[in-house]
Amino acid sequence: ISGPDPPKPVSSFAHLGFDEQLMKAIRRSEYTQPTPVQAAGVPAALSGRDLIGIARTGSGKTAAFLWPLLVHIMDQKELAPGDGPIGLILAPTRELAQQIYMEAKKFGKVYNIRCVCCYGGGSKWEQCKALEGGAEIIVGTPGRVIDLIKCKATDLKRVTYLVLDEADRMFDMGFEPQVRSICNHVRPDRQALLFSATFPRRVEKLARDALHDPVRVQHGAAGEACHLVTQHVRIFNKPEEKWPWLLEKLVEFLSSGSVLIFVTKKLEAEQTAANLGVQEYDALLLHGDMEQADRNKVITAFKRQESSILVATDVAARGLDIPHIRTVINYTVARDIDTHTHRVGRTGRAGVRGDAYTLLSRDRDRDFAGHLLRNLEGAQQEVPEELTHMAMQSAWFRKSRFKIGKSKNLNVGGCGLGYKERPGLPAYNDEIPIVPVEKAGGPATDRLSSLKQAFRSQYNQFTASTDHSWEQTRAALQPGVNAPARDDPPARRAKRSRWE
Repeated sequence: ISGPDPPKPVSSFAHLGFDEQLMKAIRRSEYTQPTPVQAAGVPAALSGRDLIGIARTGSGKTAAFLWPLLVHIMDQKELAPGDGPIGLILAPTRELAQQIYMEAKKFGKVYNIRCVCCYGGGSKWEQCKALEGGAEIIVGTPGRVIDLIKCKATDLKRVTYLVLDEADRMFDMGFEPQVRSICNHVRPDRQALLFSATFPRRVEKLARDALHDPVRVQHGAAGEACHLVTQHVRIFNKPEEKWPWLLEKLVEFLSSGSVLIFVTKKLEAEQTAANLGVQEYDALLLHGDMEQADRNKVITAFKRQESSILVATDVAARGLDIPHIRTVINYTVARDIDTHTHRVGRTGRAGVRGDAYTLLSRDRDRDFAGHLLRNLEGAQQEVPEELTHMAMQSAWFRKSRFKIGKSKNLNVGGCGLGYKERPGLPAYNDEIPIVPVEKAGGPATDRLSSLKQAFRSQYNQFTASTDHSWEQTRAALQPGVNAPARDDPPARRAKRSRWE
């Protein structure tokens, strides 16, 4: 916890001062005690402070900004016809927006608070109609919220509580101009909260611009994987070897719970789901080209455990909260380590342990191996020796690993700080005995030493000359020496013409 005069964290929900209605709803949702981000973030939000929340996935960030929002709304005067929302929550993806909406609806019905979810791909007409009836909370994606404001379905005049969830993901998806535009059009005395699992420089700049004297709550390192997730790495010589391994292990994984398989491309997702169907596995498919209604059906079916396998692209990597997922398989690696962190965070949620398997190919994933190694070290997990060897084949990782002061962990291999093993030289071994260096001998060395000795003796026999006859040399033979100085300067020579 950092920032100017931050409130003290709590150790129990009873310390937050919620009324009995909200406490009953919290207990019905099977919350027993606040998570670290809730214990420190909720008191700061209840006191009206701006907040930056950086925490691992599955740490209860959604409830940390929803509960103070409900208290905030109840302290405001009721909405008049035509008024816009009091609370505005922005999320990067439709799935995350819908998930936040369901949580807000669940807790909001305690006080009869109306909530509307606005996202691209849904019916714009239906969303406009829902906003006409008035809503205290709007949950939506930045693009659709701006569209609804432009068509005057709502406005931001009454927004006094602004939440930016997964701000880094919104920036990665190109929503930075829309997010900044919304922040600039909300009244300056609003309360703003920014939550994310990672905190890159662009998001830090937005926080400086949009937040005023914020309290910063950080649980673990930014971008660090959850410690409840045990990460496993499997390295294959060829990508084709991944499929037999998956079929062999899938029955074992399904015995402990649902399995979420991540791939990078939509075509790979379709092929993997089809191949699982051939092997008589009922696998659901989720990717960005699907219609929103179809995506909702898939997520609902997976939550109801109608199928225990979901093959998805990174569209499901952020914010998808399904407690019965016990195994995550990164069948193809993520585009960056932040996306990998959020993939892994789909399991190990709400205090339940989970496993994540990352399948690497030696010829394709050499550069990603270095990022994965650092991620495992940050989460204090075991790093396989095979992964270290693979990462050291990457030039950027090898250079950063041995650069003084540039890497967090410098105690890897080598013979001291900055040591680099060169090709053709044997590896360093402490057990090799140190042999004293002997002076070389032979004809060549004897000849060299005799020459040195001869030059030294000649130098020692050198004596200065006593002949001073050169001082009596006549001046006439040396023109200009001891000659009287001339008073008048020498006459200038006339410049001759080229035609003379």
